[in-house]
Amino acid sequence: MKTQPKVVEYNFEASAFDWEIAPGKTIEAWGFNKQLPGPVLRANAGDTMVVRITNNLSEPTTIHWHGICLPAAMDGTDGVQKPIEPGESFEYRFVVKDAGTFWYHAHTNETVQMERGMYGALIIDGETDPVVDGEKIFMIDDMKLDENNEFTKPSWFLPRAMERHDGRQGNTLLLNGKENLIINVNGGQTERWRFINSSSARYFVLHLGGKAFKVIASDGGLLEHPVTMTEALITPGERIDIAIDFKEGESFAIESLAYDRMTFLRAKRETFATVKAGENKPSIAFIPERLRTIIPLASQDAAITRKVKLSVDPRIRDQKDFKINDGVHVNDKPVMVGELQIWEVSNTSRMDHPFHLHGFFFQVIEENGKAPEYMAWKDTVNLKPRSTIKIAWMPDNRPGTWMYHCHIIEHHAAGMMATFDVIDGSKPYEPKAPTHSHRHH
Repeated sequence: MKTQPKVVEYNFEASAFDWEIAPGKTIEAWGFNKQLPGPVLRANAGDTMVVRITNNLSEPTTIHWHGICLPAAMDGTDGVQKPIEPGESFEYRFVVKDAGTFWYHAHTNETVQMERGMYGALIIDGETDPVVDGEKIFMIDDMKLDENNEFTKPSWFLPRAMERHDGRQGNTLLLNGKENLIINVNGGQTERWRFINSSSARYFVLHLGGKAFKVIASDGGLLEHPVTMTEALITPGERIDIAIDFKEGESFAIESLAYDRMTFLRAKRETFATVKAGENKPSIAFIPERLRTIIPLASQDAAITRKVKLSVDPRIRDQKDFKINDGVHVNDKPVMVGELQIWEVSNTSRMDHPFHLHGFFFQVIEENGKAPEYMAWKDTVNLKPRSTIKIAWMPDNRPGTWMYHCHIIEHHAAGMMATFDVIDGSKPYEPKAPTHSHRHH
């Protein structure tokens, strides 16, 4: 039976607070409702979500609803919203039409605000979700802390330049705001685990002690078929949902295998949490072989409508050297409502970049000349060094200013981002004056 859409309301306070990441280890976090991560927001597909936020931080902020197809005015970027000043409140209101694993995070001065904990999960349940015995949400993060458990401030030239170049990768590994988490499950069960990479720059290669798991969903919800893996890359901004079975008495680590994203940082294997399976319980889980149908938007040979080039000046220097189409913080040309977009996105640099499109899902139709292994709706996709992908997406009737950027937060801040308008062809269009649409302190 179909449930009637309802209005789901939440109240947020953004503030600084003390947060214990491990016994006896406390940091001064920034976040929502004095939690790290912030509260899990939950609704059914079709519901209207209302989030009222009061800003009690010492600086302005906004919230971006990552992966949600909402009106442009609710996207939470400086391009569409005046940042919420300290002491002020703002109400976000939007319909959540797609089921899946999404998240929210600050979109003002992100290099500081997200690093300190301004993020949380947003889960939209759907009518056709597979039946599981349990569910867990895991938000992957890291923090760069000094010996006093305070956030490090790059002090002299080279470390700061390297941090801008590499992205800020921390030495304190967090899963759901905690170090060395212990997760208890029951044997004989199948659970749905939703992973969200909310870190600034960490590439996370999910590995569960060699156990096989089924990937059942990506950024834009369910895949067509479960895909069995023993490891899966989750880049900053991306999500994957897996179905995983447990045997009584087993124990394994949730870890990230080493991934070389071609930076100065040495890639290494790291453990985030430990899973312990207790006694068997009867299971009601059922993961069907067909999860849904995804209709292709375009074939591999579809004509390209736009080229987007990501590039990095190879010299390390403290200025704007992370570029889109040879510029920084670019205003790109508009797209028309209802006109299929085929974008060729190329990474000419020698390092990986996760490309994120705001407000719309796309399909990757080609990667370095080949079709992808399986169909998926995405809003964030990794581009390896010297690689090119083709994506297809449809601008539906949500005119306004949107954004695409590298989701390594420091690269975004340094200039690897662009805004563009979606326009309704039946109305006159006024191009906006070029603005530097990003504020940083």
